[in-house]
Amino acid sequence: HSLCRKNFEPAHGFDQASRAPMQQVIFTAGEGGGVRLYSNISLFHLAMSVPLSPLRPKETVIPTEQPLVHEVTTTLREWASIWRDLYVGDKREMFNTVRDMIYDLIEWRSQILSGTLPQDELSELKQKVTSKIDYGNKVLDLDLVVRDKVGNILDPDLTSTISLFQAHETASRQIEERIQEEKSQKQNLDLSRRAKFDSTPSFALFVTLKNVVCKIGEDAEVLMSLYDPSESKFISENYLVRWSSSGLVKDIDQLHNLRAVFTDLGSEDLKREKISFVCQIVRVGRMELRDNNTKKLTSGLRRPFGVAVMDVTDIVTGHVPQMYVHLTFFAPACSGLWVTLKLLPGDIHQIRKDFPHLVDRSTAVARKMGFPEIIMPGDVRNDIYVTLVQGDFDKGNKTTPKNVEVTMSVYDEDGKRLENVIFPGAGDEGITEYKSVIYYQVKQPRWFETIKVAIPIEDVNRSHLRFTFKHRSSQDYKDKSEKIFALSFVKLMRYNGTTLRDGEHDLIVYKAEMKKLEDLSLYLNLSATKLELEERAHFTSSKTSQSLGSCSISKDSFQISTLVCSTKLTQNVDLLGLLKWRSNTSLLQQNLRHLMKVDGGEVVKFLQDTLDALFNIMMENSDSDTFDTLVFDALVFIIGLIADRKFQHFNPVLETYIRKHFSATLAYTKLTKVLKNYVDHAEKLTDQLLKAMKALEYIFKFIVRSRVLFNQYVPLLLSDVSVALCADCREVLLPLMTDQLKFHLEQQEELEACCQLLSNILEVLYRSDVGPTQWHVQIIMEKLLRTVNRTVISMGRDSSLIVSLFVASMTATLRQMDDYHYTHLINTFGKMRTDVDFLMETFIMFKDLIGKNVYPADWVIMNMMQNKVFLRAINQYAAVLNKKFLDQTNFELQLWNNYFHLAVAFLTQESLQLENFSSDKRAKIFHKYQDMRRQIGFEIRDMWYNLGPHKIKFIPEMVGPILEMTLVPETELRKATIPIFFDMMQCEFHFTRSFQRFENEIITKLDHEVEGGRGDEQYKTLFQKILLEHCRKHKYLAKSGETFVSLVVRLLERLLDYRTIMHDENKENRMSCTVNVLNFYKEIEREEMYIRCIYTCNVCNKWETMNYWSEEACAAHLTQRDGYQATTQGQLKDQLCQEIINYFDKGKMWEEAIVLGKELAEQYENEMFDFEQLSALLRKQAQFYESIVKVIRPKPDYFAVGYYGLGFPSFLRNKMFIYRGKEYERREDFEARLLTQFPNAEKMKTTSAPSEDLRLSSGQYIQCFTVKPMLELPPKFQNKPVSEQIVSFYTTNEVNKFQYSRPVRKGEKDPDNEFANMWIERTTYVTAYKLPGILRWFEVVSVSTEISPLENAIETMQLTNEKINNMVQRHLNDPNLPINPLSMLLNGIVDPAVMGGFANYEKAFFTERYIQEHPEDQEKIDKLKDLIAWQIPYLADGVRIHGEKVTEALRPFHDRLEACFRQLKEKVEKQYGVKTLPPLTDERRGSRPRSMVRSFTMPSSQRPLSIASVTSMSSDTSPSRPGSDGYSARTHTHTHTHTLSHLPRHSISLAQSSVSQVGENIPSLLS
Repeated sequence: HSLCRKNFEPAHGFDQASRAPMQQVIFTAGEGGGVRLYSNISLFHLAMSVPLSPLRPKETVIPTEQPLVHEVTTTLREWASIWRDLYVGDKREMFNTVRDMIYDLIEWRSQILSGTLPQDELSELKQKVTSKIDYGNKVLDLDLVVRDKVGNILDPDLTSTISLFQAHETASRQIEERIQEEKSQKQNLDLSRRAKFDSTPSFALFVTLKNVVCKIGEDAEVLMSLYDPSESKFISENYLVRWSSSGLVKDIDQLHNLRAVFTDLGSEDLKREKISFVCQIVRVGRMELRDNNTKKLTSGLRRPFGVAVMDVTDIVTGHVPQMYVHLTFFAPACSGLWVTLKLLPGDIHQIRKDFPHLVDRSTAVARKMGFPEIIMPGDVRNDIYVTLVQGDFDKGNKTTPKNVEVTMSVYDEDGKRLENVIFPGAGDEGITEYKSVIYYQVKQPRWFETIKVAIPIEDVNRSHLRFTFKHRSSQDYKDKSEKIFALSFVKLMRYNGTTLRDGEHDLIVYKAEMKKLEDLSLYLNLSATKLELEERAHFTSSKTSQSLGSCSISKDSFQISTLVCSTKLTQNVDLLGLLKWRSNTSLLQQNLRHLMKVDGGEVVKFLQDTLDALFNIMMENSDSDTFDTLVFDALVFIIGLIADRKFQHFNPVLETYIRKHFSATLAYTKLTKVLKNYVDHAEKLTDQLLKAMKALEYIFKFIVRSRVLFNQYVPLLLSDVSVALCADCREVLLPLMTDQLKFHLEQQEELEACCQLLSNILEVLYRSDVGPTQWHVQIIMEKLLRTVNRTVISMGRDSSLIVSLFVASMTATLRQMDDYHYTHLINTFGKMRTDVDFLMETFIMFKDLIGKNVYPADWVIMNMMQNKVFLRAINQYAAVLNKKFLDQTNFELQLWNNYFHLAVAFLTQESLQLENFSSDKRAKIFHKYQDMRRQIGFEIRDMWYNLGPHKIKFIPEMVGPILEMTLVPETELRKATIPIFFDMMQCEFHFTRSFQRFENEIITKLDHEVEGGRGDEQYKTLFQKILLEHCRKHKYLAKSGETFVSLVVRLLERLLDYRTIMHDENKENRMSCTVNVLNFYKEIEREEMYIRCIYTCNVCNKWETMNYWSEEACAAHLTQRDGYQATTQGQLKDQLCQEIINYFDKGKMWEEAIVLGKELAEQYENEMFDFEQLSALLRKQAQFYESIVKVIRPKPDYFAVGYYGLGFPSFLRNKMFIYRGKEYERREDFEARLLTQFPNAEKMKTTSAPSEDLRLSSGQYIQCFTVKPMLELPPKFQNKPVSEQIVSFYTTNEVNKFQYSRPVRKGEKDPDNEFANMWIERTTYVTAYKLPGILRWFEVVSVSTEISPLENAIETMQLTNEKINNMVQRHLNDPNLPINPLSMLLNGIVDPAVMGGFANYEKAFFTERYIQEHPEDQEKIDKLKDLIAWQIPYLADGVRIHGEKVTEALRPFHDRLEACFRQLKEKVEKQYGVKTLPPLTDERRGSRPRSMVRSFTMPSSQRPLSIASVTSMSSDTSPSRPGSDGYSARTHTHTHTHTLSHLPRHSISLAQSSVSQVGENIPSLLS
């Protein structure tokens, strides 16, 4: 943790609060729990080291760490950001890939920082790190990093262009090979398991210990190993897990991570008849578990407890890919052990690479007790396995056999005990002494415990194993008195220098006093084994015990077995003599001859050391050929061994040795000499030659490799001489070479060879150690620059190697040209056509290379270096334009035009758009190259102003490129270049007295550019501010310029809105922005732009192009929609009309379908004479008419929605809209829909207008309430009796006026009459278009008015009268209607006890006081009185009908009703006069309710607030009393008309809207 904190501490300061969220993300995303805790901590600091605020100035940190470590840190920061995005985007596969790469880099970084790695391992690790970084960057589409041979990042300023290109090419090739390797590995996963294992000689068994359930009560050791039952021996080390008495692993860090891999298995192991997986449990504690007396017991004793065995032959041989095993112990109170087993192909290095998710640094490695089948050069191993086999111990003076414990330790010849060299099992640390298991009172214990001893090679010859024997008592006090009673030992190195032989050893057990046993000098010179004793003739059969000084040989016996697995220690004398030939050179010839008698298995184990020895003998005796033949024969012998089928799997080992470890640079001379001698004397040396011929392949490989190594050293010796020679020769050779190159390039011959030669020349001239090169670069510039340019222009842009190298050579030439060369080149330019052509060609080539780059996009360093070179060249050539091609006589319009287009293309190229890059990449590029866009932009500005009177020649053609440049999001560049627009306006105005061409062009181009993603709010602001400032200062452009700026800003607003919302999921938002743009183009009369925008909608496009029933051929693009089979425009229009009518029918908008049907019927009857179609259409129309009067259609509600706050998109911000709801949609559901689109918005709780502060706040506030549509009847229905079913359609359709009313009290409340000061605040909303339309919503303009209490009373009385009339009409037409609604309505009016009737109005408005205070209301008072008088005849009809239909049960109620009515009638007729209704004729008694579109007593023009009396206003949609909330009197002033010229487009909108009403998934004609 400390290391991670130190190396990942952020450069900026952050408070703790800012750390927490990222910490949570990292820990949530990671896997592995505690196992990966170090990685998570590292990533936490890594993520925190990324600056959070982009507004802070970029700090330059000078790293104190190694460059590679700094690169890893930077890479991890960049990957961590991407990793988080992958997590948020739920891209799991890539997330896991990046996670694994990050883990690897963190671990390798810590290894590098540890400083403990040897130099060779450190170099190898650095190679792995750089390879992983480059691979990861490619996978994540990041930039390619180019490096030198040792892995350091190349500095482009210090590297030649050719070298930089070659480094990019090499890096790309290596990464592609790595990716292909990864792909092939993934593909190999799909191959059969057998095929994968057949391709590798090594295998490993991966084991995961899941759990051990065993009731022991003490600590225990769990040992797992592989066992061969046929040979009765263990074939692997133990995997040791220490288990605690609590039932968990003792090292809690290993919890859920108990993994081991048994390695070095080979094909021989797969052929074993049977392999078992054995698990032993050794209890560590008391002698007996059942011994629980109160006396203190001895603890820490290793006692056998249980064993479990499982046959795993099927998985080891590959027949079963994976096993989940439950092993049952032969032990009491044990449920068993659970493990998973999986066979993995490869050695430990390959497994860690291929299966990093299974095998990592924490995984225990249990090696095979023996050598793997292949020992690669560099694989160093020095393990000695010691097995305690058995013993036989006399009980001595005890009554029962001893409880013998064997203690093993390692000592050197000086008596020093070696520390931590004994390993009881894989996964456990080294210990100094090993204590055996104790068998209770067993005279002949058999242990078979195997321990690994790992001693440094230099200490083996001085070391020996020491075994001491001790009786252990179960009682602690007795155990403390027990002493060591015997000792055995064995030396690891024999007297002849060979290692202790493999196999069993019967050790002599010596007895002596304990103190004497500790003295090495007393026993070390004695015989260790009985075999050795016989050799020394110290053992006599007549004696059972022999005294040897202070020691005596005991009758006890003790056997061990040993197995040496070492690549440095041999048990063969002859091989040892060769390996240590320097110690006795006189025996060298003998040792070389004896080598060919050594067993082949022993030789291949020490293959690298043997080969090194042979070539060292040859090289150290280079002045003599004494040993050459013997060494050659020994080499042939070894090659022949490996050719033998028994050892053929060592072929890769020999290949690896030749390629990586062989270093004898002069061996080729001696090997060829001996081989030549054998060939020359073939008749005498037949056998030797025959053996050499069989080994000839590898003999020649040694010869060739030796010669290659020799050649690598020669250039170092000759480099200084060659440089000197080159400096002298170039003066002569270079002109000749350039002439040849020019000739072949012009003839398009040998292009690849020419390119290679030119790149080599430029590479040499770049070097600083070759003398002065200015003159030589000038020769190349003069003779080859234009030729190379033309060659590049003539070649394709398919990014082939030769094209890329040619471009690199051209770039290198320009880069190596200094100011002198450019000055010389410019001075050679005259006014000749060839000079113009050269500049023209160069500009065209540069622009083409910028647009179609020959380098991949991730070659950022190469691209930026090329841009830097191009920028310098463009600026140099711009000086030529100013100097020689600007005056009136020599002005070259096309040349200047090419320059401007090139400069703009350079500025807008993708690789320079810094805002699109990550902060780290942006900072690196800016630090190295600055912002080249600003440099070239300022140059373009200056060049434009230099044009003078020639500017008019570039208007309007240059408007688009300049606009594209100004849209680049770089503030200073915009400020510098936007004024060019005013200069263009001024220039055109000077010549034409207007700037119409400029205006047209900028509007056209602006649409394209914004749609392509360019432009933002800042640009709009700067454009408006800068141009307005310039226009207002101009005498003639002040007004027209300001109008133009306003026009462009408005267009920008709409285009930006459209671009923002174009990918929105909400179709209505998208259509709204589209309509806004359409309306703007229509408003400014830009027909071509309007049509272009309309082309985004298929049907609109078709309809706009077909205003007539023409017989002209129909354009192909108009019939691309499925289902249209039309050849003429008339046929297509016919099909469109039919489809629209069908949509109207599905949307129940039969009125609109009838109108369109009439137009179509006119064509059928009078133009097309298609009576069959006409009859079908008329039948359909008849059905529509019937549906209008019989089918009840739902009436959707309308909602006013206000979007307040700056957090909304500009097309919604601080605006109010009227929405048409869906069928039966409640306001609550509608609001939920709105808030789903804007989850961060806050719902306003008031319907009043928002404050200015709220409008300007940064949040989002939505206001929503229900509004009432205002009926606007078509003229044909006015002043006529119309069926309610016919009128009801227009109450919610074809409307663009809506009202919202709420009561407002003014003054103090009158307790006697609440209506005296009851005012109504009424807001009328008018939409720009009628609803429903192409949208379900339109923006509104609101007008607020207040209605006085008297006006409120008039409206209430008028509505009440209409309610009574409507109710009467219903009962007249349908005698079966229930009477209850009529009873409630009449009772509420005639019974003063319910509401007081109109008596409240009399008290409020008919008093002398009110009339005196409000004389202007006299006319309104008369109207109110008239309405009260008219109520009596309506009530009379109602009471009469009620009496006819009343039941006997309600007769008393009706009698009271009649009594109240008589009193009311008497009073009203007395005060306000008698009114009489017309008789009940057909006008008043029809087949269905009708709406009388006139008043019975006054013409409609005299009615106070209403024109049409609408019967569809039932009691549930209007208030039952004055002033109730939501009350709205219908005020309708708009007339609705249709004209055929506008009908089709309107019909399309209504058709789409009507279909959406019923929610059917019918493809819209507009999308």
